[in-house]
Amino acid sequence: MGELILLRHGETEWSVSGQHTGRTDIPLTPHGEAAAKALEPLLSRCDIVAVFTSPARRAVTTTAFAGLSNAQPDPDLWEWDYGGYEGLTTPQIQETRPGWYLWRDGVIPGDAAHPGETIEQVAQRTERVLARATPLLAGGNVALVAHGGRPLSSVDLSGRVVFLLGAEREGLPAEVERDVDATIPIAGAESLNVAISGALALYERARQM
Repeated sequence: MGELILLRHGETEWSVSGQHTGRTDIPLTPHGEAAAKALEPLLSRCDIVAVFTSPARRAVTTTAFAGLSNAQPDPDLWEWDYGGYEGLTTPQIQETRPGWYLWRDGVIPGDAAHPGETIEQVAQRTERVLARATPLLAGGNVALVAHGGRPLSSVDLSGRVVFLLGAEREGLPAEVERDVDATIPIAGAESLNVAISGALALYERARQM
């Protein structure tokens, strides 16, 4: 039985500034591209038989630079639709909603391009992804390239879509507290997050680096 490997895309200008980036399709920074390339030697040893990626340019580019070939775009791997909070930082949102916390308080509706999603809707998307990916594990490892919460030089369990994927994989409910501080440095990974479920062997490998 293979393992499910969850990767977060590399750095963008908005991940540096802390702006919520849902459906806005912005590219990686040069730093983000270099970080994705640095991950290729590790992933090349993982015997990956299938790759699914968010259609977002930042995820597709990360997939390519990390050396993951034959990736299939999957709309269910898109980042959380932040609705009216798209492009805003948490401090900006808290100016009108003191103490706002995404996992508890959600988002407000935006324009037609950013209608917004509830946590339950995002969780439903991750369940559909896992339903498609899980049968493929019989043939080897499966990689999913999606979105996270912030750029860190670490294995990061605090991402959003990637965290939900890991939580669903471990049988946790969508409402479980997501503010998890479980990060492990990866030499050379730079600002790229590799977010995985704690049960996966890649996590254990990273812990030993």
